[in-house]
Amino acid sequence: MEPRFSSGDVIVRREILDGREWMVYPLRVVADDSHLLAAYLAKGTPIAFGGGEFKWGLHPWVHFDHTWQSDGVLQLQRTGDGYSVWARLKDGELQDWYVNFQEPMRRTGRGFDTLDQELDLVIAADGSAYEWKDVDHFEERVRAGGFGPGEAEAVRRAAAEVVRLIERGERWWEEWRDWRPAAGFLDVPGPVAISAAPTGGAS
Repeated sequence: MEPRFSSGDVIVRREILDGREWMVYPLRVVADDSHLLAAYLAKGTPIAFGGGEFKWGLHPWVHFDHTWQSDGVLQLQRTGDGYSVWARLKDGELQDWYVNFQEPMRRTGRGFDTLDQELDLVIAADGSAYEWKDVDHFEERVRAGGFGPGEAEAVRRAAAEVVRLIERGERWWEEWRDWRPAAGFLDVPGPVAISAAPTGGAS
C-alpha cells in the first residue's frame, strides 16, 4: 500500500535524474485522498540541488538563491497524471494556474519523486486564456536526446489531455480556486539535505 499523508505533514518532493537527487525541497500537505495530493510550497522554503555530473547538467535554479522566492504555491498532483497543477498566489489572491508537465509522481515514505519535463502551460486566473511556456526548451531537449524512449511522446499526450480538459470545461483543479493557506501553512519547513546515495532507478 502506498504511503498516504495527513494535513500538516511536511513531506519531501524530489526530482530524480540519472538515478540521483537533482532537486529536493519540503512541502506541507494540505490534503491527500490517495488519488490527489495537495501540498503547499511556502515562500522562503529552502531548496537543495544535487552536484556532480548529470545528463542535463546542474539544475538551472542552482544559479539563484536557494529558497523559493515567489509567493506561496499550492501544488496539486493526481496519481498517474503526467502533470501537476500549481495555484500560484500573489498578495493572497490567485495569480494564475501553472501546469507543470512532469513524470507521474511516485510516492515514497517521505513524500514523492518526479522529474520536471520542461514544458509548461499557464492559465489565466479567470480561465479566459492559456499560454504555452518553454516549448523551445522542450523541443531542444527532444532533439538533444535528453528524453528516454517514449518520454517525449508521453509529455505530448499529457499536454493534449490538459488542453482537452480546458476546452471541455472539465478543469478539476478549479475546486481549489478559493483555497488559501491558514497561518500554519505559512511556516517555512526546515531544509532537506541531498542524499549521496543512488535512488535505485535512473530517470
